[in-house]
Amino acid sequence: MANALLIIDMQVGLYDGPQKPFERARVLDTINLLTQRARAAHAPIFVARHTGPAGSPIEAGSPFWQLWPGLEVDEARDYLFNKTRPSCFLGTDLAERLAAANVDELVIVGMKTQFCVDTTCRVAVELGFSVVLPEDGHTCMDTPALSAKAIIDHHNATLAGAFVKQVKAVDVWRSAVATAD
Repeated sequence: MANALLIIDMQVGLYDGPQKPFERARVLDTINLLTQRARAAHAPIFVARHTGPAGSPIEAGSPFWQLWPGLEVDEARDYLFNKTRPSCFLGTDLAERLAAANVDELVIVGMKTQFCVDTTCRVAVELGFSVVLPEDGHTCMDTPALSAKAIIDHHNATLAGAFVKQVKAVDVWRSAVATAD
């Protein structure tokens, strides 16, 4: 179904900060399932870390900047990169790396739904990529205006069709799992 996985901002400071993401354990399990399926399909895995300026809680190298330890990422074979904007493309070499790997379709998962996930989905389409958004593979926190569930539901509905193919995570790389068994 797709030929690369992009995991966004699954970092200690966001995942385990003072406000916990909606259904965080389930979303982590979902992302790890997709990581396993991507490996079975021989699909490359790209992992974005949001990097704040010097002195911020998520500055490069800080404890909160690190990837969540339960995330099944292999730094030796997966491509980890840093970003400073909501888009995983702006100011990074992600588009070039995807082109070099002959990727034309991305499965996008991670945090936060209304910021980096939304922006990256929209920019990816503008750059010519097809995007698969597992409706159960991204999360965020409650805000004063909306619950995290409402934000996720809204973005799934808004992005579906015009920007992304919306699916359940269990349906991504299903054939790769069947042939690996």
